[in-house]
Amino acid sequence: MNAPAAGTKKLDVARIRADFPILEREMNGHPLCFLDSAASSQKPVQVLEAMDRYYRQHHANVHRGVYQLSQEATDMFESARRAVARFINAPSEQEVIFVRGTTEAINLVASSFGRAFLREGDEVVITWMEHHSNIVPWQLICAQTGARLRVVPISDEGVLDMEALARMLDGPVKLVAVTHVSNTLGTINPIRQIADMAHARGIPVLADGAQAVPHMPVDVQA
Repeated sequence: MNAPAAGTKKLDVARIRADFPILEREMNGHPLCFLDSAASSQKPVQVLEAMDRYYRQHHANVHRGVYQLSQEATDMFESARRAVARFINAPSEQEVIFVRGTTEAINLVASSFGRAFLREGDEVVITWMEHHSNIVPWQLICAQTGARLRVVPISDEGVLDMEALARMLDGPVKLVAVTHVSNTLGTINPIRQIADMAHARGIPVLADGAQAVPHMPVDVQA
């Protein structure tokens, strides 16, 4: 997963703010400036209208009916999957799986991959800049399987210690779970380099892209 160089086109902040009805509100006499979208993102009017239109005109069981309304809902559901695949340049829309959030996604990987492949003495590598959702599931699965959780240190400037990571990867590591962009520090990790280092040793990588995909171009094939 890589982030191509950003373009030079200047953002029209006023036009973008106009797309978000909630930003018409004031807080303590000032225009609302919402900085918690990583946890609960505000919705632009285009999304609100699309959701309203779906629930008013198309809502039905997805992939569970042969009647017209269900087929419409299924088509819209799969159209959204294709849109996400294009957005991150996934090789196939079948690689896009809808979950309730990154927390659930990582827990699913930890419980399925972890129980299937982790054994006593194996290691899982994370970093000191992870969201709790990329820490606690690995703590739990390591405690259950006897695997060891190792943590890559960071510098005083909040930069990942790549040399320490390289040394850890020479051990019995079964998985590297690392954030692309840290929710606590804003650090942008060299995720392509990390993946290359791990893959060269036959180690799969779980990249937490929750903070990256909404804020920077991401190409999962780059």
